[in-house]
Amino acid sequence: MNDEDTPAEPAVALNEALPAIEFESPGRFPVHNPESHLPEPEAWEPAPFALGNHDRLERFSSPSEARAHALALLQQAKRNLCLYSDDLEPWLYHHSSVLQACTAFLLAHSKNRLRILLRDVGPAVKEGHRLLALSRRLPSSCQIRKLNPDHPNEEVAFLLADTQGLLLRPEPDQTAGYALYQDPGRVRQRQAQFDQAWDTSVTDPDLRSFLL
Repeated sequence: MNDEDTPAEPAVALNEALPAIEFESPGRFPVHNPESHLPEPEAWEPAPFALGNHDRLERFSSPSEARAHALALLQQAKRNLCLYSDDLEPWLYHHSSVLQACTAFLLAHSKNRLRILLRDVGPAVKEGHRLLALSRRLPSSCQIRKLNPDHPNEEVAFLLADTQGLLLRPEPDQTAGYALYQDPGRVRQRQAQFDQAWDTSVTDPDLRSFLL
């Protein structure tokens, strides 16, 4: 059959009203999301020493002692935090208590800065380290760089808090070390070391892709 012989369909007026659709809402229902069965990480307790007032050297050997001193320094810093690390040690810095302390520090004042130097950024990027996420959230005040492999850098791990506090582990693969809460001389020496390494540091491609 030719198209010319096909009877024309009746035209439908564009302004012809369609029949109304009746709808009655069944009401509101509460949504109950299933509770997470994953336990919340237990909060860490900071060491009971005041930054700028405690002049004794405090040695530690266990992970729990290292965490307590690190958290105490992070919580009490007022202007400057510098972290010099092999791989941003998860056992020491990948924890909600550390994240909360660093976030509070950075939000306390627009000029507060957290700078992190790493020898290897791969493990932190792979596991989605909390401090990497913080640097993506606050990129102007929390910066992470990689130690320049072409420049000699001491294989040590330390944390600097303002001009007084220092947590140092002479062997990065060991938990033992010491903490100082009032030692401007040693902090000044480590700060000069950190600043020099920072000036020659580089941006790792893995870190750049994570921040994007």
